[in-house]
Amino acid sequence: MNDTTPHMGTLAVWAGENEPASGAGTQVPIVRSVAFGYRDVAEWEAVGRGQVAGDIYSRNTNPTVRAFEQKIQCLEGAEAATSFASGMAAISNTLFTFLAPGERVVSIQDTYGGTNKVFLEFLPRQTVEVEICPTEDAAVEAAVAKGCQVLYLETPTNPTLKVLDLPRLLKAGQRVGAVTVVDNTFATPINQRPLELGADLVVHSATKYLGGHADALGGAVCGKKDLVSRVYHYREITGAALDPTAAYLLLRGMKTLHLRVERQSASALTIAQHLSAHPAIAQVHYPGLGSDPGYPVAKRQMRGFGGIVSFELVGGANAMHHFLPRLRYAHRAANLGSVETVAGPPATTSHVELTPEERVTAGIPEGLIRYSVGIEDPGDLMADLDQALAP
Repeated sequence: MNDTTPHMGTLAVWAGENEPASGAGTQVPIVRSVAFGYRDVAEWEAVGRGQVAGDIYSRNTNPTVRAFEQKIQCLEGAEAATSFASGMAAISNTLFTFLAPGERVVSIQDTYGGTNKVFLEFLPRQTVEVEICPTEDAAVEAAVAKGCQVLYLETPTNPTLKVLDLPRLLKAGQRVGAVTVVDNTFATPINQRPLELGADLVVHSATKYLGGHADALGGAVCGKKDLVSRVYHYREITGAALDPTAAYLLLRGMKTLHLRVERQSASALTIAQHLSAHPAIAQVHYPGLGSDPGYPVAKRQMRGFGGIVSFELVGGANAMHHFLPRLRYAHRAANLGSVETVAGPPATTSHVELTPEERVTAGIPEGLIRYSVGIEDPGDLMADLDQALAP
């Protein structure tokens, strides 16, 4: 970042926020209209052909939604961005944009459960060849070397927090001409920018950290302009458009993204260190711990290690059922990345769509707890964990 490039905190506040007209409101307005009128038919036609800027129908483009797209585009350092009604809409639309019958995609074993379901169920219906690798760099590299049209990665993974070497694997994808896609939901652009590491596209569930308040669903795809244009075209026809009210809420949340993520990352590291020494904890998964297998790579490619800590209890699933109801400062819910701490097992959160057998295949322990650290005082959260872990 040079002296003239705004820092991330400045971009989080100002990106996408156009200078208001004199006397106008300072905040991006919610434009709820589904259609936009024109007196001049020639101008209307020019907008429709993309020759001049403008909006015609909100399934295609909308001023409030565009402001959200511009903000995430700037934060990720992308050429372009488009938006979706949810994170899974962003992921599925991207995969179906670039994969046709007979083509091949390579991904990893423990992606988010909804993504995993697309790979296991929906793409095979379209006779797309899917190779799901162990979440290890060498295994992915070997699978990619056999050729593929898409390489889809997620790092850190949800919920096991495994870390992949993005520069290494993205270069492997480039060698075979694959479109490389990285889910950056857990890291956010505050902690990791995959496009700088060689990715073609980045996907987000904006519902999580970007919005940060658990009150708006949304998704985004950022990256190379020509590729984003293809994803946008698929989305404008299939219709998974982001609602303008949700876009407004996401915009509002993103103005504090850097503050929240920095606080949550710092607190998560403190909590992970605390849990690592607790006798009731069998294993802690957090890439910021020096003992974590992913630490060396995470230290190289991430600015911070994120706000999620996953851990397993001595006593497994039975102990988890006893522990979760005792938490005072955590929602037991299927969300993450919000200002409040949220906790739950994969069976009811990240991998609820998968069967127990599919979760075993994906390497997801039934007793694992995903603990999304909020912005509360970390001392209070550790005291709460201790009382919930007490016999």
